[in-house]
Amino acid sequence: MARVERGAGVGSILIRILGVVIAIIGLTLVIGGIQLAILGGSYYYLLTGALMVVSGVLLFMRNITGAWLYVLIVIGTVAWAIWEVGLNGWALVPRVIAPLVLLVPVILSLGGLKRERGGMAVLGGIGALAVVCILGGVIVGFANRASITHPVPAAGQDMIGDPAVLKVNSDWPAWGGSDSAQRYSPLTQITRENVGKLERAWMFRTGDLPEERWGAETTPLKIGDTLYLCSARNRLFAVDAATGEQKWTYDPKVSDDQIPYTAACRGVAHYQVPNVDAAQPCASRIIEGTLDGRLIAVDARNGQPCQDFGQNGAVNIKHGMGDPYPGMVSITSAPVIVRGIVVTGHQVLDGQRRWNASGVIQGFDAVTGAVRFAWDMMRPETTTLPPEGQTYTPGTPNMWTTATADEALGLVFLPMGNSAADYYSGTRRPAENEYSTSLVALDVTTGKPRWHYQTVHKDVWDYDLGSQATLVDMPMNGTMVPAVILPSKQGDIYVLDRRTGQPLHEVENIKVPQGGVEPEQRTPTQPTSKFHTLRKADLTERDMWGMSPIDQMFCRIQFRQASYEGFFTPPTADRHYIQYPGYNGGSDWGGVAVDPVRGVIVANYNDMPNHNILVPRAEADKRGWFPRDDPRYIEREKEAANRGGNLSKSKAEGAGDPQTGVPYAIDVNAGWRVKFTGLLCKQPPYGGIRTIDLRTGKTLWDRAFGTARKNGPFGIPSMLPVEIGTPNNGGSVVTAGGLIFIAAATDDVIRAIDIETGKTVWQDVLPAGGQANPMIYEQNGRQYLVIMAGGHHFMETPRGDYVIAYALPQRG
Repeated sequence: MARVERGAGVGSILIRILGVVIAIIGLTLVIGGIQLAILGGSYYYLLTGALMVVSGVLLFMRNITGAWLYVLIVIGTVAWAIWEVGLNGWALVPRVIAPLVLLVPVILSLGGLKRERGGMAVLGGIGALAVVCILGGVIVGFANRASITHPVPAAGQDMIGDPAVLKVNSDWPAWGGSDSAQRYSPLTQITRENVGKLERAWMFRTGDLPEERWGAETTPLKIGDTLYLCSARNRLFAVDAATGEQKWTYDPKVSDDQIPYTAACRGVAHYQVPNVDAAQPCASRIIEGTLDGRLIAVDARNGQPCQDFGQNGAVNIKHGMGDPYPGMVSITSAPVIVRGIVVTGHQVLDGQRRWNASGVIQGFDAVTGAVRFAWDMMRPETTTLPPEGQTYTPGTPNMWTTATADEALGLVFLPMGNSAADYYSGTRRPAENEYSTSLVALDVTTGKPRWHYQTVHKDVWDYDLGSQATLVDMPMNGTMVPAVILPSKQGDIYVLDRRTGQPLHEVENIKVPQGGVEPEQRTPTQPTSKFHTLRKADLTERDMWGMSPIDQMFCRIQFRQASYEGFFTPPTADRHYIQYPGYNGGSDWGGVAVDPVRGVIVANYNDMPNHNILVPRAEADKRGWFPRDDPRYIEREKEAANRGGNLSKSKAEGAGDPQTGVPYAIDVNAGWRVKFTGLLCKQPPYGGIRTIDLRTGKTLWDRAFGTARKNGPFGIPSMLPVEIGTPNNGGSVVTAGGLIFIAAATDDVIRAIDIETGKTVWQDVLPAGGQANPMIYEQNGRQYLVIMAGGHHFMETPRGDYVIAYALPQRG
């Protein structure tokens, strides 16, 4: 019988394949490592890649030295990783997990490389598996540890804030809970001790499920025994607060071509007409803004249009704006009502035209719908409709988010956005530079600003103010000062005297990077709040991430190639630039919540960069980046529709926006994602939640927010319950029972968090994304928590039409 060659057969083939795989990985690291080294980055990838090529070749030759060389590579990699990032679990993942996984077949191959050591090889293989499991457990443990809160004793229990908010009691009469927008409920039935018993009390479905660009973002109102809410495309509903049964519905017939970037209706407003018999039609009315730019008023009792409001219960806010193309002017946020005046801004679709529709702020009589004022910042002397044949000034900054009302002062606080081309400032006029990215206190009796406070000068980072401002009464030098808390996208939280706009805490003007495509427009300094910031330290190459050393190396190369000088790096066209924080972090439209008794601010936030580049006009035209109203875009949209698609179906905001009317289009990689894996280039966490002492601005606790269960490479959910800290969209509510309720994250979970410790004490999986602000109310002696699970296309969470109420089990 012929002697069988040692190692021949299937085992030998597998070993050779293993060698080829290691050599290819090594060659990839060498190629990328050379580029990274030339750019001034880490030499690890070049050196390790070269050693892996040698190891792979030796394994292909079935030389045992190749296996032991790979073992040494792994040992060196672990040592390097700990040297570079310490025991930061998430930072270690791309550096050591893949090499450790590959170590297992390498050690198991030892038996095929050298028979006389076969027994030792088997033991070595078992040992390798044990090492991988132990090290993996350590890394996951440290990753979880990184997300654990760091509690500090909570603030004192004396009253802070507007005592009027406590009069809310069992209702939720405004989008932010009350006119103060504190998102606070004084109800105490649900506590840290019993919240684990929460169960679904009822579920209502709106039936409104847009096929594309979904994102309802709805928070209902609760008035008396009824909840009032709007769906993604502005259908109005009244449902029984105790059972969720529909009482009435009204459909304003908004067509899909009117959907701007997202089909969103964050909320509605309620108005009780004074000195009118409650039995009269529309004595109590619900008012909403629509995606097609109308204000709709209906009778709160039956949903019938209020015939005394405008024409057949509707007012067209686009009157005086010319004839904007569908989707260019939309109301996505709840209007506010101050002294009988409905005040509304509107969304002007981002990134389309420099001279898009005006951002004029308008006030309408809550009973008749008549124009009471119009604030066009370029025409401060005119506070009504423009003369016949003219329009409000095109291209001015708009307010797309929710304003805040101060009935006593007669002010409405407007968080303003940018002019119509976010990323280029050279054509902006003085008034635009004055009011963009500012909080404007508008006097509703005159329709003119009483004061304004700007948080970013000549904003070319899309840091428009997205959060609703929150009103509190602050103890200052022995007196209570009426204050406004203003969160911002760049992470700073400002505290201002709401009578004058003067900061109540120090604001520092820091030096910022200069240069970019229009260096003459960049200001030498920018204001940053010394009260508190959610912003983290500037990025470094070590902060780059991925699922393996290869894509982490790719992100490191991109980091080194990009223009990045830290916070406020100016836009560039010759190469990408890094914007950190990106345009949706720290605080966005969800705002903050305030516990006025404990004196605590609750802020969830995003912590992601954007990877951007300005694209010259000629190049943008070649790429087919045209505004939505351009005939070329319309024709391509028709062709796409015929094929069953949509040009903007999966387009992230800012990704190829034309910005017609300025020299550059903009291409934004939101979150800075790697195209072939879908993972983000920055290491986790990508979102967090923290509490802040309202008196001092000090952090009480901070934690990562959102698990990895619905996130993973290539869009495949990992289902891991690990707290990775996901992007989040939507805000929280806080109760006197010591709980924070919040969904918002991309894991489709609603949580109750202990306000004292930051620990999650209850959670439930939602049937769709929870990108909305929750609300709290009481009905028939039972406390309810309600969340809209509508999902969000930009957040890549499943669409839905669910309004879900939770409560404790009923006795008996």
